[in-house]
Amino acid sequence: MNQQRLNRVIDKMKMEGFEELIISAPNAIYYLLDEMFSPGERLLTLYVNTSGVHKLLINALFPNAKGLDTEVIFYNDKEDPVQILSDMMTLKGKVGIDKEWPSHFLIRLMEKQNQMKIGVGSICVDYPRMLKDADEIKKMRHASQINDTVMSHVAELLGDNQLSEKELQKKIPELFEQYETFEVSFTPSVSYGDHTAIPHHESDQTKSVGPEALLIDMGGRTNGYCSDMTRSFYRGEPSEKYREVYNIVLKANLAGIAAVKPGVSVKTVDAAARKVIEEAGYGDYFTHRTGHGIGIEVHEFPDVSSASEMILEPGMTFSVEPGIYLPDEFGVRIEDIVLVTEAGCEVLNQYPKELKSF
Repeated sequence: MNQQRLNRVIDKMKMEGFEELIISAPNAIYYLLDEMFSPGERLLTLYVNTSGVHKLLINALFPNAKGLDTEVIFYNDKEDPVQILSDMMTLKGKVGIDKEWPSHFLIRLMEKQNQMKIGVGSICVDYPRMLKDADEIKKMRHASQINDTVMSHVAELLGDNQLSEKELQKKIPELFEQYETFEVSFTPSVSYGDHTAIPHHESDQTKSVGPEALLIDMGGRTNGYCSDMTRSFYRGEPSEKYREVYNIVLKANLAGIAAVKPGVSVKTVDAAARKVIEEAGYGDYFTHRTGHGIGIEVHEFPDVSSASEMILEPGMTFSVEPGIYLPDEFGVRIEDIVLVTEAGCEVLNQYPKELKSF
């Protein structure tokens, strides 16, 4: 158990009015125990209360849990883990329930403890996870450095217009593996031509014939922490319209980054990037939030959007990724990961952002 992180979770529990917390999300448990479990349909919970008691309830299929620095309670498939969990609870106050806990477990627990007061308690882990410690920052920097290197290899492959979107997409995990990154943060997105106008295009067998837009969105999970980056390219001589849009998106990306510093609101970052695009007349074509938190998961708390009142603090890491998407023509997105520092921010991606064509 990482005691420092546990203490921060308990402090947040007290602030939010929770006496007990049921953590079920494997990534949240990894944050505290540095061990990843994939329970499938079986119950997995890390129970924590404000007195500092912490117990992991896990199926006997995971004997590697024996070495953890926390009390581990194993159950087998003939036992009722919900009853075991119910019996260990104190019910002295409000119980925080993980937002990812399957409802059938929660309903059964509520039937056994019909006087239980509950609330969504994920903020008690999400908030500490939002503020990266020194070890996490080191890992985030390293993950982004690898992503930069892999993007340079991907750009080289883009020079070969024989590769379809799907073929290049399949090569990206292989490139990451060369740098001891054996997971991708998400399925890489490779888009050619008018597919770049679809923010979450599913790569297919389309090949690039040019002249046309190209877009790569990718990241890897290195030592448990994610990277994420988007770069837009062009095959052939870019049109004047493409150059115009590209430069607007780049300006928006830089404006969003320039707004990042402790004490400002997250929505200020969104507004800074969005203003550039709106003033250029393309506001209707920036169709998503400016960014998202990132760490153990590629999408973490908080959203970087106009709806977020979160105030930036040192240790936060999130994406700044404005885009313009013109239906049936092309799209441009430029994404970097930033770290909030005491003095402002550090951009974790160093891969160039000037327009590159092939």
